[in-house]
Amino acid sequence: KGSSAMPHKRNPIICERICGLARILRSNCLTALENIALWHERDISHSSAERIVIPDSFIVLDYILDKTIYVVENLNVIESNMRRNLMKYGGIIFSQRILLELINKGMGRDDAYSLVQHAALEAWEEEGSFKDNILKEKKIMDLISMDELEKLFDVEYHLRYIDTIINRLEDLDK
Repeated sequence: KGSSAMPHKRNPIICERICGLARILRSNCLTALENIALWHERDISHSSAERIVIPDSFIVLDYILDKTIYVVENLNVIESNMRRNLMKYGGIIFSQRILLELINKGMGRDDAYSLVQHAALEAWEEEGSFKDNILKEKKIMDLISMDELEKLFDVEYHLRYIDTIINRLEDLDK
């Protein structure tokens, strides 16, 4: 079911539930840590808390894992929409890489931030191209070559560890 006010929207109800229950699970860790300090040679002052926290934590964790598996197995990814959204404003998602490259090339952080922010906001507000705005900015292009700029706008940079991540996930299933 979607949003009560916006029928086109699908609320991530299960993911919200997972996040909320993860908070409870983390809070149970505090009780466990407080149980470390005992009055005298492991007295029983801790046992009442443990009788609640330990089983509740395992039950909550089991539920979280079950729901997480459900979410992952039923995830609906529309790759073409993702790519379109990523490039909607001419590569605005690469603004951090441009900023860091300018700083690495010796530009002050405040100056670099101001230039990149201006190019990004202009692309955002006018639904233009961030990359075109960067190309028009002489102070940026004096420091970054066209080859470097192309590399900074390469989405593969952000995907370079995807095989490692997938392998780790597959290893969890063994």
